[in-house]
Amino acid sequence: MQAGCYQNGMWAVAVAKAGIEEGSALIGGSLIVAPTGEIVAKAQTVADEVIVAEIDLDRCAEIRANIFDFEMHREPGAYGAITASKG
Repeated sequence: MQAGCYQNGMWAVAVAKAGIEEGSALIGGSLIVAPTGEIVAKAQTVADEVIVAEIDLDRCAEIRANIFDFEMHREPGAYGAITASKG
């Protein structure tokens, strides 16, 4: 999740079940991850929990503009060696 948030410049909220369900122990571990890949909130126990975090959606645009500006860094001319080979 952290890598995916960083690569896409997006926030993510991942919900994980905790406790016992149908005889199986569930480990929980719900997360809120920033566009930087930083975990800003995490469930700490195997019991039911609610996690919250204040998020700034403007961080998405900031990451995309300054770190992963694909248009600026894309080099189509360098793809020839990859696309020219057979098999």
